[in-house]
Amino acid sequence: MKINLFLLILLLPFAAFADELPVEVEELCLIEEEVKLYEKINAYRNEKGKHPIPLSFNLTLVAQAHAIDLFENKPYDDQCNMHSWSGSGPWSKCCYTPDHSNPHCMWDKPVEISGYPGRGYEIVYSYWPVSSSVPLAKEALEAWQLSPGHNNTIINAGVFTQANWEAMGVGIYGGYVVVWFGEEADPEGPPPYCED
Repeated sequence: MKINLFLLILLLPFAAFADELPVEVEELCLIEEEVKLYEKINAYRNEKGKHPIPLSFNLTLVAQAHAIDLFENKPYDDQCNMHSWSGSGPWSKCCYTPDHSNPHCMWDKPVEISGYPGRGYEIVYSYWPVSSSVPLAKEALEAWQLSPGHNNTIINAGVFTQANWEAMGVGIYGGYVVVWFGEEADPEGPPPYCED
């Protein structure tokens, strides 16, 4: 797989943390439930008259890393919501507060982790207890549709009316479902689908 030279240069400082990076760039791919989630989001956008969003390699890298971080390190608590990141990886620790007073804590993670050329906007869903029989793509989308803020992010409504999503990344791990949106096209293109 062709990897962007900028991405490799960006990740060089993290070489010492290679054992801490939860997603190997060379092995990044989408599992079946992640593909279903991506397709369901675009089908829902189509119902609302919105264009489909291309898959993004870089935003998928960030989404999968965050899903793993949320499951393994639980960086959220009463003060920090699920947009927070632990200090257990090659990224800066981040406590994203419910009052949204520090939005760069989230917005800047894609460029920090993957070299994505713009801000990222994240939606997160968690399902407990973890079960492989639960259709997480369906569960997550239905929950987000009932939440005005999440729904607005998906369909470019409310504060996101002027946003034009040109990239989307998805990650599902341990009952956590993470989707990232960005306005810049990803020069890396889409991630591959995992082979069975």
